[in-house]
Amino acid sequence: MFSLNVPVPGSVSRLADELQPALFGFERVRDEHTLLAKRIGDPDHFDARTHEVRRALRGQPAFEVQVTGVDYFEQPTVGTAPVVYLAVESPGLHELHDSLVEEFGAIDGLEGEDYTPHVTLARDGDVASAKRAAEYDVEPVSWTVTELEFFDSKYREVAGRISLPA
Repeated sequence: MFSLNVPVPGSVSRLADELQPALFGFERVRDEHTLLAKRIGDPDHFDARTHEVRRALRGQPAFEVQVTGVDYFEQPTVGTAPVVYLAVESPGLHELHDSLVEEFGAIDGLEGEDYTPHVTLARDGDVASAKRAAEYDVEPVSWTVTELEFFDSKYREVAGRISLPA
């Protein structure tokens, strides 16, 4: 699966590193952090789909994003549970996501009205550990998104970029 992601700045990675002690009850703790904007499809159609996404993003302005705290999904739609994450607020990211959903459709349970922007920190623990992690107070981290990345989840690498405004 390829996706369109928002690059996460070093300040968010440093925040995630500071939270490592709160994640001791989890089997999988992320050391690389991403912020999903929209899943864009099958790798077999990468070139055609990225061209369509670039066309759909014409005129897309830069936008603000803010990490506001720690939260968790007790039962995520996919994958193992629970998932602890950095909560993200951004009207601009929601507008971007909604416009791409309108253009390309939504994956049920994950996108459209079910979209919850977040930066995953850990998964595969117990709910008590997730609740404990979500009690941590964090200083908000804000940044301006001036670039988006096409991300290849199979190889866990950036496969292309789009500058904003597009």
